[in-house]
Amino acid sequence: MNKHHQPQEIEERIYRFWEKKNLFNPDILHYKKRYTVVLPPPNVTGRLHMGHALNGVCQDVIVRQKRMQGFKTLWLPGTDHAGIATQNVVEKDLKKRGLTRFDLGKKEFIKKVWQWKKEYGNIILGQYKKMGVSCDWSRTRFTMDKEYAKRVKEAFLHYYKKGWIYQANRAVNWCPRCQTSLSDLELEHKEEKTNLWYIKYPLKESRGFITVATTRPETMLGDTAIAVNPKDERYKNIKDKKVILPLQNREIPIVQDRLIEMDFGTGAVKVTPAHDLRDEQIKNNHELKSVQIISEKGLMNEECPKKYQGLKTDQAREEVIKDLKKINLLEKVEDYVHAVPKCYRCNSTIEIIPSLQWFLKMDELAKKALEPVQKKKIKFYPNNFKKSYINWLKDVKDWCISRQIWWGHEIPIKKETDVLDTWFSSALWPFATMNEKDFKTFYPTDTLFTARDIINFWVVRMVFSGQEFTNKLPFSKVYIHPTVLTKDGQRMSKSLGTGIDPISLIDRYGADATRFGLAYQVTGGQDLKFSEETILMAKKFCNKLWNASRFVLLQCPKKNYSMTSITAKTSHDRRILKKLIETKKGVEKDLEVFSYGKASHKIYHFFWHDFCDIYIEKSKKEKNEKILIYTLFSLLKILHPFTPFITEEIYQKLPIKKKESLMIEKW
Repeated sequence: MNKHHQPQEIEERIYRFWEKKNLFNPDILHYKKRYTVVLPPPNVTGRLHMGHALNGVCQDVIVRQKRMQGFKTLWLPGTDHAGIATQNVVEKDLKKRGLTRFDLGKKEFIKKVWQWKKEYGNIILGQYKKMGVSCDWSRTRFTMDKEYAKRVKEAFLHYYKKGWIYQANRAVNWCPRCQTSLSDLELEHKEEKTNLWYIKYPLKESRGFITVATTRPETMLGDTAIAVNPKDERYKNIKDKKVILPLQNREIPIVQDRLIEMDFGTGAVKVTPAHDLRDEQIKNNHELKSVQIISEKGLMNEECPKKYQGLKTDQAREEVIKDLKKINLLEKVEDYVHAVPKCYRCNSTIEIIPSLQWFLKMDELAKKALEPVQKKKIKFYPNNFKKSYINWLKDVKDWCISRQIWWGHEIPIKKETDVLDTWFSSALWPFATMNEKDFKTFYPTDTLFTARDIINFWVVRMVFSGQEFTNKLPFSKVYIHPTVLTKDGQRMSKSLGTGIDPISLIDRYGADATRFGLAYQVTGGQDLKFSEETILMAKKFCNKLWNASRFVLLQCPKKNYSMTSITAKTSHDRRILKKLIETKKGVEKDLEVFSYGKASHKIYHFFWHDFCDIYIEKSKKEKNEKILIYTLFSLLKILHPFTPFITEEIYQKLPIKKKESLMIEKW
C-alpha cells in the first residue's frame, strides 16, 4: 500500500474495475432472494446537486449492503425527459442566437432537443458514477425510449377507454412564458411584499357599499359576484342583494358560500371565476358567469375597458388603483406579505386562466393510493410523511395531464397537439422500465428513496399506477431523505450563490469522505444543515483507516490467513470481537429503518476508539495476527456500503482468501 491515501488515484481506477467485471449486474448473482430499487430519474437537464448526492448515498448504502447479504440486487437507473425544463433549456440556447422554437418549427425543434439530449442528457449519470453508485448501467432507461413511450401511450388509452380521461374548459395554472398549463404541484410559492387593497362596491338598491379586500385589484374587471360566509353576522341583511361592479358598471350578485374565510380582510371577497381556482368552485356552487380578462400571454384582453387592453397585469393594477381613487372607491391600503405562485422552471408569475385541457379523474385512483398506506402495506420512513400523503389524497382534484409544449409524449388522440404532463409518464417508472424477464424477476421493487417535495407529484401516482397496470404495489417502503440546507438553514440555490457542488467536494476530499460525511449528518430530522467540516472529518477518518490498515498489514506478513476458525487468546481479543458483533448488529438494525447517521456514528466509534485506540495499541504487545486481520476484514465489510472505494482498495491487499471484489463478499 502507498504511504498516503490518495482518493483521486484510486477511485476512478476502482470504478472501472467494477464496471469491467460487470459487478453491478444482478444476473451474475445466483441468489434466490431479490432486492430492487429504481433510481428516481433525474431530469436530462440536471447536474448533481446536494439533494441528488444525498439520495444517491442513501440508496447505494442499502443496495451494497443487500448485495452482500445475499440478495440478487438490481438498482435500475435512468433519466426523465422533463418536458418543460428541457424545452426551456433548448429555447434559451436558441435565444443566444436570436432564434425561437417557432423560427425552427416543431419538427426541427424536436430534432434539436434530441441532439441536445444526446450531448448533455446523461451528464448527471456520469456524476453519479463519480460518487461510486452501483447502478446496473446496462439497464439504463429514458422516459422517451421507444418501449417506454409505448407503455405511456397504452396507459393513456387504458384510462381513456374507462372513461376516466376527459376534456374540459376550466381555470388552470398558466405560465405566460412557457405558454402551458401547470398543476398546483409544479408551482413554487415565493413570499413577496405587496398590499391589500380595500375596494368599495356600491350597493345597487340602497345607499352604501360593501368593501372587499384583495391582493389583485386588476382582476376585479372580471368579477361576477361578491361572496360572504353564510355564518358571518356582519352580512346577514344583504342576502340576494346586488352591487355595481366599479369600472365595468355592471350588476353582480352577492352570494353566500362556506368557502369564504370570515377572518380575511372584511369577510367579503370578490369572485373572479376565470382567474381564481377557489372562485371557480364558488361559480359552480352558484351557477355564476365566468369572464376572462387576462390572455394566455398575461395581457389584459378585450373584455376590459379599452384603456386597459394590452397592458401587462402589473401595469393594469396601477391604472385600476388610480381610477378607483378618482371615484373615491378605494377605502384603504395595507401592507401585506403574499405567497405569489411562480413557474417552477422559469420563475414567471403564474396566471389563472380558463383553458381547454385534458383531465384524469382521481376518485377511484385516489382510493387505490390511500388504501395501501392506511393499511400499512406501504410504510413511510420517517412515518410522519404518511400524514401529508393521506391529507393530500383526501382533497385531491382531477389531474390536469395536458401541457401546451412541443417536447414530450404526444396525447394519442387524433388532431391533438398537446403533450402529457411529465409526471404522467414517470408515474409508470417502477414497471415500465423493465422488460418481461426483469418484470417477472424484479417487480415489485422494494424501497423507494425520494424527497419530500415530490411525494404528491410522484409517489402517489406510482402507487395507483402500479395497482392499475400490474395489480401489484410498486414498492413496500418509502424512505424520504432530508432536505439539504446551508449551514445556517437556508435553502441551497445556485442563483443565490448558496448552492454547494458535490463534485467539487469529491474533487477536494474524495467520494468516500463525501459519502461518509453526508451519511454522518443524517440524524433523523426533516432538514440537514450541511457542514463541510463533517466532510473534512470524514476525510481524516479515511486517512486513519488507510494508516491503520497499513499497520495491520505490516503486522500480518503471512499469506492466506484463514477467516473461519478465529480463536481469542486474551481479554482484549474477546472484547474487540464482542464490540465487532455489537457494531455489526447495531448497523444492521439502524439501516433497516434508514438511520444512516446512527449507523455511521457506530462504525466511526468502533473503528477509531475500540479498534485503533485500544486494540491496535494492545496488539503491539499482545500480538494475535488472525484477530487483527479478521477484525479489519470484518470492519471493511461493514464500512463498504458507506465508503466503497477505500474499502475495496484495502480489501484487495488483505492476505486472506478473497472473492473477486469486496462488494460481493458475504456481509
